[in-house]
Amino acid sequence: HGLAERGLVSRASDPDDGRQVLISLTDEGRELLARDRAQREEWLTQRLRELPADERATVSTAAGILDRLAGS
Repeated sequence: HGLAERGLVSRASDPDDGRQVLISLTDEGRELLARDRAQREEWLTQRLRELPADERATVSTAAGILDRLAGS
């Protein structure tokens, strides 16, 4: 089923351009997204806890490098 049919997004005509459709998250869609993100964060946090300290340090260094790359 599509996202609109599942009540996760709403569709509306663009008031300035009738050829376009505006899509936005519904409250249910926002809640689902928040739950999904929380589950993913919980999973990653647990996996990182399982790493030895030296590997966690390597991941931390790599994350800093990736943040710098994404910011440029």
